[in-house]
Amino acid sequence: MIKLTKTELRVQQNRLTQLRKYLPTLQLKKMLLQAEVIQAQQEIQVLNSAFKALEKKISSFSSLFSDKQAFDLFPSVKVLETKKIFENIAGVDIPVFDKIIFQESDYFLLDSPVWLDSAIASLKELIEIKERRIVGEEKKRALEKELREVSIRVNLFEKILIPRAQQNIKKIKIFLGDQLLAAVCQAKVSKKKILKRAQQLL
Repeated sequence: MIKLTKTELRVQQNRLTQLRKYLPTLQLKKMLLQAEVIQAQQEIQVLNSAFKALEKKISSFSSLFSDKQAFDLFPSVKVLETKKIFENIAGVDIPVFDKIIFQESDYFLLDSPVWLDSAIASLKELIEIKERRIVGEEKKRALEKELREVSIRVNLFEKILIPRAQQNIKKIKIFLGDQLLAAVCQAKVSKKKILKRAQQLL
């Protein structure tokens, strides 16, 4: 329940000014996040296509993995760590793929089949694409979460806080206007009474 006073009117007017001032910043942040989410989705689609294409290429020489020396390949593509960095986008920290650290290869090139180097390189590339996609999904989720929160705040400003402040201002102004009108009418009546009383005394 708001107070129907001049002080409260100023409070509500100041609040409305602040809300109107801050809303464009929120709207801009929402637009930026929407664009970032779309870009993240597109990046994931590109990675999916690259993964499928490379997976198909690797499957064409998968029969070679039955070679007795193929066991040398698998320790060489073991992931020790996926490194990420974080970028601040629209006020939220977003993960970005940096690099993968693979286990050191310890096979002897001269003792290995000619295809082994190429297979290891292709598998490492496939794993990197997969890890990039995982980080990309994580990035998209973080952006979508922030976008939901900002959208809620924009809706709160546009549909509740600003209209409520406007309604409160209107209500207070009407009340104060009615009070002023009543005071003017009362003053006129009092003036008439004073004049009438003065005339009676003369």
